[in-house]
Amino acid sequence: MLNTSYVVNELRRRPHRTMVNVLGIAVGIALFVAINAVSDGYRKAASRPFENLGADLLVQRAEKNHQGHAPISMRGVQLPFSNQLIPAQDVSKLEHLDGVAASAGSLLLWEFMPGGFRTLLGLDFTRLDLGPGRVVRGLSSGRLPEKAGEALVEKHYAKFNHLGLGSGLDLGGRPFVIVGLVEIKQGAQVAAANYYLRLDDARTLADAAPGMYEGAVNQVALRLSDPALQDQVKARVKAEVPGAVVGSSDSFLELMGGVSLVSSRFAFIVSCVAFAAAVLLIIKSMTASLVERTAEIGALKTVGWTGRDVRTQLLAEALVQCLLGGLLGVTLGFLGALALGNLSITMAIPWELNPLPAMAKAETQAAQTMLLPVAVSWRLAGIALALSVLSGVLAAWALGRMTAGIKPAVTLRRL
Repeated sequence: MLNTSYVVNELRRRPHRTMVNVLGIAVGIALFVAINAVSDGYRKAASRPFENLGADLLVQRAEKNHQGHAPISMRGVQLPFSNQLIPAQDVSKLEHLDGVAASAGSLLLWEFMPGGFRTLLGLDFTRLDLGPGRVVRGLSSGRLPEKAGEALVEKHYAKFNHLGLGSGLDLGGRPFVIVGLVEIKQGAQVAAANYYLRLDDARTLADAAPGMYEGAVNQVALRLSDPALQDQVKARVKAEVPGAVVGSSDSFLELMGGVSLVSSRFAFIVSCVAFAAAVLLIIKSMTASLVERTAEIGALKTVGWTGRDVRTQLLAEALVQCLLGGLLGVTLGFLGALALGNLSITMAIPWELNPLPAMAKAETQAAQTMLLPVAVSWRLAGIALALSVLSGVLAAWALGRMTAGIKPAVTLRRL
């Protein structure tokens, strides 16, 4: 039997102890929410570059023994060391791998000139739903290339070099005209380039041996039928395509280090510690309260209350305090997540996914700066509230065992 008015009066009669219990639970739940929100935020940040590509994996082939070194020749159009040629037969293998729902190829090139370099990206403009092609869908102005000799230019690069729609230029010794401007959005630096060309034009610029580049690319974006198959598909790619390097959101997460490493690996442990601390706090507080109420409980048993009735009352008191603490904790965790969402984080681009030469010394272009995408989901809030209720049940169970030993006769003799 539950006496609701007795529960309310008991909580109001000891406001200080009630407040301590509620705040203790709130702090534990707030830590749980904040830690998991930050962990989810880093995972979202790491996955954003691939979300912008609409892909789960990016397959490339690195040149052996040249990681991070300067090219042998510093003139003309070259394949990046991390993006060597993937022949047409290997592209076909990737398209038909188990677990792959769609694929799209592109060709990244570097062109070295006296005093600088520029990056060129060849795209299949009939496939803008997957891979680097997604980046150019939202043109700032102009249109997509429709015929040979037409190109897009990145908006900020164009402004710096005084280029605009209709400007003529020379790429790899061939004339091109700019027909559109592209603005690279936050988190899309993996697909950043100075110029975007038709895939056939890019192959023509790079093709030192006639026919060598027919059907070939050096980047293949893969969308999986189920993202959970990522590890299995990675293994299949490496088995089918010798020398393949497979990039994913994990490639970014590994480079984040620091808070991201702690949050991703130890979020569960730290959350459990915070939860356990909250449970121990309320048990300690309610145990002290139980000592003060020994005579009261003995009197209740004398007038007919059973041990089950007493335990029900203690459970109700604990649940009310823990539910209030859980709601307060979720609110505090949400406010903390809002504050953390205003923090900027810088994600270094892994070597194999970086479109810039390693010796370019262009740190601002070779890294991605974005706001940490921290948010408290309904699922996380629900789990936090469930944990707060569980803490109340555990506390009430522990106290119930203690009340079982309280004998009315012994209590009354002490009065």
